[in-house]
Amino acid sequence: MASLVWRYALADILITGITGRIGANLASTLVQDGHSVRGMVWERDRRTEKLAGLGVELVEGTLTEAQSVDASVQGMQVIYHLGAAFQGGGPFTESDYLDINVKGTFHVLEAARKHGIEHVVVASTDALYEKYVPGGMERPIDETTPIKPNGWYALSKAMAEQMCLSYARSQNSPVTILRFAMVLGAGEVIDFPQFYLSKMKQNPKLSSLWEGEERLVLLRDDEGRPFMKHVADVRDIVHGCHCALGKERSFGRIYQLAGPKPFTWDEAVYRLSELLQIPVVDAQPGGNPTHYGFDLSRARDDLGFAPQYDIVRMIVDGLAFRRGEQVSILPTN
Repeated sequence: MASLVWRYALADILITGITGRIGANLASTLVQDGHSVRGMVWERDRRTEKLAGLGVELVEGTLTEAQSVDASVQGMQVIYHLGAAFQGGGPFTESDYLDINVKGTFHVLEAARKHGIEHVVVASTDALYEKYVPGGMERPIDETTPIKPNGWYALSKAMAEQMCLSYARSQNSPVTILRFAMVLGAGEVIDFPQFYLSKMKQNPKLSSLWEGEERLVLLRDDEGRPFMKHVADVRDIVHGCHCALGKERSFGRIYQLAGPKPFTWDEAVYRLSELLQIPVVDAQPGGNPTHYGFDLSRARDDLGFAPQYDIVRMIVDGLAFRRGEQVSILPTN
């Protein structure tokens, strides 16, 4: 099925959460493509310096106020709804999660319906899945895997997803849901805590390995398998957002986005060891292991999603970024 972008060479696009790592990078690439971008800037997060010189229109608003959202949406054709209260921000209360993530999404959907928005792309999260289970996940996670939200962040995103799907069914709203894996920005993978013994030594099974000097730690499960995790470089997430733009077949559907493949701890820490000259130790921390990956077939087939940044490339690019070399990514903060 053809995409909508469709009937216009260019589009007027609103991004909520434009000051975040995904929003800022998405705004940059959309402007480069010639789209007109407006960003909603929350009064509690005015980190707009990263947007300087991009030529985006910034409007102050809050997702918790219907009139504010309505004013931001007016005159737009597309909405990327990325704004949210999330685990890494805040601190947020239970009421914040409800007001921002649930009521805020309701306000976006209502404004989109009122103003005839042609596509609403809503960001969701892999936090909806129960990924850390005894023995690890046996099969790749896909969009049909049952969700088991734990905690207010995940619960609020699950509620927002259900509301979006209901609008798609009952109102014929052109809504697409993108579930993001853990997103890592410029250089963040270098500091991932579970790669470093100094950050893991509080675990009683690892404390005896600490001898006062940093070591990278190759975590293994009780069967001796290296831990396995599936994350995403921010550039692949931005690519996925681009892929969804105007795809009518995506309306009313959920898509999981992540990097090209899961990585295992040996892949990551041995590469880091080579580049940082830090020795590696093996360890079995016990408990439920990290062992999961995503099946991205639906996003590949429907959207043309083709992620490029595996763990090695993320590490190499992250170190280049820290050395001040030019990398095609904006700062994370």
